[in-house]
This record gives sequence, structure tokens and C-alpha cells, in this order.
Amino acid sequence: MIKPMLEGAQMTVLLFLIAIAASIPLGFVLTLAVKSSIKPISWLAHSYIYVMRGTPLLLQLLFICFGLPMIPGIGEFLVLDRFAAACLGFILNYAAYFAEIFRGGLLAIDKGQYEASQVLGLSKWQTTTRIILPQMFRVALPSVSNESITLVKDTALLYAVAVPELLHYAQTVVNRDFTIVPFFFAGVIYLIMTLALTAFFKWLEQRFKFE
Repeated sequence: MIKPMLEGAQMTVLLFLIAIAASIPLGFVLTLAVKSSIKPISWLAHSYIYVMRGTPLLLQLLFICFGLPMIPGIGEFLVLDRFAAACLGFILNYAAYFAEIFRGGLLAIDKGQYEASQVLGLSKWQTTTRIILPQMFRVALPSVSNESITLVKDTALLYAVAVPELLHYAQTVVNRDFTIVPFFFAGVIYLIMTLALTAFFKWLEQRFKFE
């Protein structure tokens, strides 16, 4: 019972790592696009974030897995492996949330920081990389931590698109052995993963406090 569930946990961890590694940079790019002075780019970024945050992640996963191949004319070129499709769905969805988190971090920075940088003779690039971004990430870090923990739990949605992850194996054992014990094991594994992630972000927060 334990071995297949641990294999499912590996799939869960792999999806999390791929999604977090891609969605955070993409979210930051979206933040820059939202703040762009080029109106069409800003409008498109705003619209993307609104759609991705305003519709359920499960619906997005189902659309990418089963809807894209049904598009007339080009559907046959949009057939993806289920795991790859799930990764794409998670990345696109969470990038929108991280974009809003980073935007909030930028809004929290006092305008005096920009003025002080100009007085010190720093270039726009130096101001952004040395003054603004470190403060933005420090402010956004708690929200990034919360969103990352939510991402771990949301990986259970892989079950809905037939990707064999932790919950899938737990349900399989429950149906086979007529016992709810696998659900408790699955819960413990999720708790261990979120505990490790919480500890990691706590360490990051402490490090940023003293920099």
C-alpha cells in the first residue's frame, strides 16, 4: 500500500517543482506587462490575469487536456501528454496569481524609494535591481509562501484528468481493500510536504529580514 502511494507522491512533487519553477518567473513577467506603458500589452496582461483567476483551475485543466484537441482544424496539433497538459494548466493558472502578488509587492514600496535612488545617482536598472526588486520580494514572500502551499494541495486535481498521483493511488487502494486507511496516509504525506515547504519559506523570510 505504501509503495504505490510514495510513487504517487513523487508525481505530486514533480508537478509542484515544475509549476513553481515556471509560474513564478512568468508571474513576474506578467507583472511587468501589467505595468507596461504600452496599452495593448497592459490590457492583454490584465485580461489574462482576470480570466485565469476568474475561472476554476479544474475547468482550465479539463480544457487543456480534453478541449484543445477538439478545436476544429488545429486540434490534432494540440494533443498533449496528460502530465504535460496538467503542468501547463498549473503554470498558466498560478502565474496569474503570482503576478497579482508581485504587483501588490510593488505597490507597497514607498515612492520615496525611487526619489532617493535618483538623488543617489542610480540608474533605472540599478534602482530596479538593487532597491525595488529586493523590497518587492521581501513584501511578497509571505503571500508567495501561502500560494505555494495551496499549489501543493491543488496537485490533487491531477486525479480529475487521470494522472496517477498521490490521491489516485490512495483511492485505488481504498477501492481494492475497502479501507479508509490510505486516505489518512495520503493526508500525512500532504502534511509532511506542506510542513517542509513552510519551514523553507520561514527560513527565507528570516534571511530576508537581515539583508
